[in-house]
Amino acid sequence: MGLGSSHPKPFPGDILEFPRNKYFSHFGIYYGERDGVPYVAHLTCRDSETKLLLFGRALRSEVKLDPVEVVGRRYKVRNMLDEVHPPRDFYSVVKPAIDDMMGKDVTFDILFHNSEHQATLFRYGLKKSTQIEKVYIQILPTWKELFKKRKL
Repeated sequence: MGLGSSHPKPFPGDILEFPRNKYFSHFGIYYGERDGVPYVAHLTCRDSETKLLLFGRALRSEVKLDPVEVVGRRYKVRNMLDEVHPPRDFYSVVKPAIDDMMGKDVTFDILFHNSEHQATLFRYGLKKSTQIEKVYIQILPTWKELFKKRKL
């Protein structure tokens, strides 16, 4: 079931990465099982009518709890910051934070608050998106040159 997972079975609090395309993945926190069904908490849009695709934003997003297979059949455990940031305790910190966030309006922003930002915020207490950082590395040199030429 896992896609190159470091754990054959995820543990509550693990970050799950669901590859979407060549450039981006969707992320969530493994929440555990309910009635034998594994669940993931993830930031997602409530409905397609609330998406503002032009700027990569959706004003009415929320943290939602869904069965892992609904989010994606292929995933891998991606606790990418464990070596530099200790993960927070799932049962005393992460799970209550997830439960508190469910159902509340959250603004999704591809650059500043995407599903990876939300997952790292839950697990480590800080927002980080390695996939967006890779985009910045490609874009920033181009922008820097345009700023120098006063074309941006």
